Amino acid sequence: MIKEEKEFAAECSHMWPNLSRNRMVDTVFLTATVTKRQPNHSHFLNAFTLPFITNFRIITMMERSSSRRDVASSYDDDLPHSEISDGKRSKDAGNEMDSIERIFESKEVPPWQRQLTVRAFVVSFILGIMFTFIVMKLNLTTGIIPSLNVSAGLLGFFFVKTWTKFLNKSGMLRQPFTRQENTVIQTCVVATSGIAFSGGFGSYLFGMSEVVAKQSSENNYEENTKNPSLTWLIGFLFVVSFLGLFSVVPLRKIMIVDFKLIYPSGTATAHLINSFHTPQGAKLAKRQVRTLGKFFTFSFLWGLFQWFFTAGDGCGFSSFPSLGLEAYEHKFYFDFSATYVGVGMICPYLINVSLLVGAVISWGLMWPLINLREGDWYPKGLGSGSLHGIQGYRVFIGIAMILGDGLYNFFKVLGHTCFGLYRQVRHRKSQSQLPVSHNSSPEIPQISYDDQRRTHLFLKDQIPMWIAIIGYLVIAAVSIVVLPHIFHQLKWYHITVIYALAPTLAFCNAYGCGLTDWSLASTYGKLAIFIVGAWAGGEHGGVLAGLAACGVMMNIVSTASDLMQDFKTGYMTLASPRSMFVSQVIGTAMGCVISPCVFWLFYQAFNDLGQPGSEYPAPYALIYRNMAVLGVEGFSALPKHCLALCYGFFGLAIVINGMRDAVGKEKAKFIPIPMAMAIPFYIGGYFAIDMCVGSLILFVWSKVNKAKAAAFGPAVASGLICGDGIWTLPSSILALAGVKPPICMKFLSRGDNVRVDQILKSS
Repeated sequence: MIKEEKEFAAECSHMWPNLSRNRMVDTVFLTATVTKRQPNHSHFLNAFTLPFITNFRIITMMERSSSRRDVASSYDDDLPHSEISDGKRSKDAGNEMDSIERIFESKEVPPWQRQLTVRAFVVSFILGIMFTFIVMKLNLTTGIIPSLNVSAGLLGFFFVKTWTKFLNKSGMLRQPFTRQENTVIQTCVVATSGIAFSGGFGSYLFGMSEVVAKQSSENNYEENTKNPSLTWLIGFLFVVSFLGLFSVVPLRKIMIVDFKLIYPSGTATAHLINSFHTPQGAKLAKRQVRTLGKFFTFSFLWGLFQWFFTAGDGCGFSSFPSLGLEAYEHKFYFDFSATYVGVGMICPYLINVSLLVGAVISWGLMWPLINLREGDWYPKGLGSGSLHGIQGYRVFIGIAMILGDGLYNFFKVLGHTCFGLYRQVRHRKSQSQLPVSHNSSPEIPQISYDDQRRTHLFLKDQIPMWIAIIGYLVIAAVSIVVLPHIFHQLKWYHITVIYALAPTLAFCNAYGCGLTDWSLASTYGKLAIFIVGAWAGGEHGGVLAGLAACGVMMNIVSTASDLMQDFKTGYMTLASPRSMFVSQVIGTAMGCVISPCVFWLFYQAFNDLGQPGSEYPAPYALIYRNMAVLGVEGFSALPKHCLALCYGFFGLAIVINGMRDAVGKEKAKFIPIPMAMAIPFYIGGYFAIDMCVGSLILFVWSKVNKAKAAAFGPAVASGLICGDGIWTLPSSILALAGVKPPICMKFLSRGDNVRVDQILKSS
């Protein structure tokens, strides 16, 4: 085993000769947990769902051309994707192999038109559909979405490499597969699947539906409902998803070249793609794809096998009371979900433990104690789904923790953003003009060879300023006209104010994401809920107006940071900004059609979609709607003492975050994250147990063989997630066709079993 590990590390050393062996095994497979893509995304990650699957520490060091220190020293050791930074090499590293671009020096960089190939977009379309199904399933179950960038990059490389290899053998290959084309695929796939998150199918859009409104606490929900329809879903996404792309295009030079913002997720993706296109990297990628394929097949077949036992409610392995029937009643059980075992392998240990801690506090302690107050704190007989009863405590206390954590980190990131801007401006000799695309200086400072070549090509293909301005104004004008026809509660002046503020907020989010790898898109969205909802008023559909405004704001600021991440990836792989922009536009357009169609398939196939306790409860749809209700109607509908508990947990989230920052990164590893703790308050702890099982598998594997666990762990996790996610397509088709599973596997207590036997005998 030791010999095998040494051989494997030796193989990797050809790919990253400038890394020490200890860091090498952590960087073999760049397991970046990406904010946007989400996920903003973490699609993605935003401050609402995705932030709890990424590293929460703020990166306070910014790259400067005058500094020759290795940027890895300013990052946490548990964030492998940020250990290598472009243009940062030790002074004493004389070996030319330290330079990534010298490895590719002999290879011609194709013009931007040739980077946009038909095969790239065909592969992107196929992978986009696959990842949209995965993100949609995660959206509608728990809302926790891990990074799928590794899977997208790996599968994109594999498919096109196989394609070109076949054409080469047949003598029909006209253009070789380059890392620039690989970057185009990566950008397009992530943009496509990112719409499944930012589109709000598991949050604000579905929160408008009558299914979710009936679970909420407002009285006149008929005035604030809009059931999903394929036509208006596609129309809404097309008018709101492109504006953010044009809002930050003119500032690409100041963000990437002048300020040298890190954009860790974009940097990690670039290193991943660069490594694939070396001979050793291609060999390792082939082994990783083989591993991913094996576990994809296993996960898909496991989903098929489980389906046969789910003939009724509460049937199948997902209802297995693995920790006992009493624990099962309190949502503590292992539900044999390959998806969340894989998610647990990707997420940091602290995230998974935080989820479990939140489940124990809520379902293990608080809810049983509050249940004892039934008849005193809230009326008897309301049922477990009423927001005037126990469900109100579950939802609103969870919202309070999410808001507390979100606001704390909003001001924290805003502070770092302002300080970073101040420091950059102070150290610049002249700031009379912003270095936008039309006045970019052709001068290249004395910097490393990598940065010289990257900067030259990055500034070569400029995106004209007039395209950004006209594009923004035209789309804004169309949106102002179209959106009030989709949501009559949302007025033209609401949209005008949002679009007037959007460029500033998009810049702040993109800049903060470059510093911290953290998108605050959903935090801006929640602010829009409260502001526009209160502005419109409850009698004029304020709930629906707030939710619609949330969607407008989220899409603008999310796509802005996404595009800047892609510019960073393109900068480090020598992909043209024009090809990055076009790929992002095409991917977004694909997502605006694919995501509504996939959601519509779920919506038609599963009649209990959005219902508590169902296979797809869509928990965040109810949470977002109740935020809108709070913004419009206030706290009058809350159960007794619920508001006091909300205040307490809101403050607790702020205190815990403050403690995490105060004690330093080493001790902070042992303090749970409030955002992650809040998720099980409403859903339960079953998925947290699945994720902890995934963490345990990876932990044991790392102890047995650290090198292989680092290299192939993400591939195993991606295979588990992808296989189970893709199974939702045939299962949805079977449900639409009326095909029912043949068996119901249910678990009863001994007493219930005796009574059932007696009933069966008597009949």
